[in-house]
Amino acid sequence: MSDLLSRRMTLLAEPANLSLLSQCLHGIERECLRVDDAGQLALTPHPATLGSALTHTQITTDYSESLLEFITPAVADPAATLAELEQIHRFAYSKLDGEYLWSPSMPCALPDEETIPIARYGHSHIGELKYVYRKGLALRYGKTMQCIAGIHYNFSLPDALWQRQQQAEDDTSSARDYQSARYIALIRNFRRYSWLLMYLFGASPALHKGFMRGNPHQLEELDAETLYLPYATSLRMSDLGYQSNAQADLTPCYNDLQSYTDSLRQAVGTPYPPYVDIGAKRDGEWLQLNTHILQIENEYYSNIRPKRVTDSGERPIQALMARGVQYVEVRCLDINPFLPLGIDLTESRFLDAFLLFCAMQDSPLLENLECHACTDNFLSVVKEGRRPGLQLQRNAQPVSLQLWASELLEQILPLAELLDHNQGSNAHRQALQAQQAKVADPSLTPSAQVLAQLQQGLSFTAFAMQQSRLHAEYFRSQPLSAEQQTLFEARAAKSLADQAELEAQEEGDFDSFAAAYQASILAPAI
Repeated sequence: MSDLLSRRMTLLAEPANLSLLSQCLHGIERECLRVDDAGQLALTPHPATLGSALTHTQITTDYSESLLEFITPAVADPAATLAELEQIHRFAYSKLDGEYLWSPSMPCALPDEETIPIARYGHSHIGELKYVYRKGLALRYGKTMQCIAGIHYNFSLPDALWQRQQQAEDDTSSARDYQSARYIALIRNFRRYSWLLMYLFGASPALHKGFMRGNPHQLEELDAETLYLPYATSLRMSDLGYQSNAQADLTPCYNDLQSYTDSLRQAVGTPYPPYVDIGAKRDGEWLQLNTHILQIENEYYSNIRPKRVTDSGERPIQALMARGVQYVEVRCLDINPFLPLGIDLTESRFLDAFLLFCAMQDSPLLENLECHACTDNFLSVVKEGRRPGLQLQRNAQPVSLQLWASELLEQILPLAELLDHNQGSNAHRQALQAQQAKVADPSLTPSAQVLAQLQQGLSFTAFAMQQSRLHAEYFRSQPLSAEQQTLFEARAAKSLADQAELEAQEEGDFDSFAAAYQASILAPAI
């Protein structure tokens, strides 16, 4: 253990500080496709009975009308976060008429690109902007890639904990700058170690053959409709032969918040010739928001993002520039098709210990060589993480995945024990032990368990529908209480009323709104 990590843990262990760990916040966003009884993409509109996808705070759509997204509030107890997520699922299933929530991350058999429905958000300017942005994504990357689903895990440490650490380290920067710097340091360590999450929780070693759309690939055929890699953990997080040339040179620096926001602002403001050739509009119809490397900052695909809750009308980067980093959003987690929610409390507990370790561990600046090694390690694990004897790169030296994983888990253990000591339990230690078992025995990983099912003769679709039906029965067999159902019904109705009010009050034309929105990111922070 390094001196810095030791000092930070000693400070955390003090009774006045240990209790602050109870104020860490957790939020989950879970995406999932709607499918029909045959496992085909549901082409029905987003159910109005679920409310407005534009204004509902907990039930919306991601890329497609068919791609639901469930969002929990951020709360201190991850068990409460998961309980809230479960209630959202139960409500959704009370409204899905003959449809199912697809259980894995990789999509079902998809219709042709033209048929996949882009999400619609009504006639307000902001609703139209969300739609045009998605049209641009289809143009740039294709609709197929946008139908992949995942779990986003939002995590924050309390401001007071950062302030105690800043005082102990005699740091003279502003509280905002210190906190932002520490979150960026967390992200650097996440880049170093996130391959471990893909090994432990990757659950997409196979996919439907139609997903590749006839493009060249290195996948193997498991059956007539299923492609896979024998040692893959998360094909969802691999390149799968798709690469964004526009984003190829866009690697935002995580050495400080300023360079990160500057690089994204530059990408949103820099034309990209192939997109310029297409144009933003044709015959008066919007095709994409602009012809730049990124239409908006969220188009940049990353495994983790620094985040800040935005004010009304404020863009994510504006919030970061004005008020600093408030939490991180982990974006690389697969949906576990064996779990009704796609995630469980054991995974959440481990993520908390892992992220706390990333926050407290030394985090030197990332130089180019290490940056490349981080990317290479991640891609190696998603494609062949269970390969016996797999070697990764650590400090420019080869190291076996098994050895490095075991050493990392040993380093994370004291953080898990701190979390347990605060709560008077051993839940985090047990979560860590469950991961140690996967390192010792790769057959215990979700990716291996998925392949085991498929190798018994189930096609990708048959397995996914088997799990989808099991989950549907789980949620429908325990419906919400009358009080809870009424509350969700009221939220849905209010969201529809809010959207109608927004549309009724709209002023000006969309072109002017879009121009002002795009100019806003280039304005200096207040």
